[in-house]
Amino acid sequence: MRLIGNLLWIVIGGGIVLFVEYLIAGLFLCVTIIGIPFGIQAIKLSLLALLPFGKDVVQTERGSGCISTFMNLLWIVTGGIVISITHFIFAVLCAITIIGIPFAKQHLKLASLSLTPFGHSFS
Repeated sequence: MRLIGNLLWIVIGGGIVLFVEYLIAGLFLCVTIIGIPFGIQAIKLSLLALLPFGKDVVQTERGSGCISTFMNLLWIVTGGIVISITHFIFAVLCAITIIGIPFAKQHLKLASLSLTPFGHSFS
């Protein structure tokens, strides 16, 4: 079921577009030394945006420190809230139809992770 869901996500759900957008943003962020941690998180988000079915978002043990809280606040201020709202809007649009409900769930998963990516991982 994961394979079918991921294939449909890439073709219909916009997975390839999300992957390319997150990847390009991550590579641009990695150009500067200050942006490298943010670029790495964007590249991780791109991998999750390409194949989201069958992956769960979990909080890491070291993710509750003050550094990841500071990085999450910086991420939210510089664009994380816009990305999260975009995923939420796509989730609402997908949830209008019964066929789009699994895609809406994946957009909600990506919305929560794109709001606070530091201190979380997916497996």
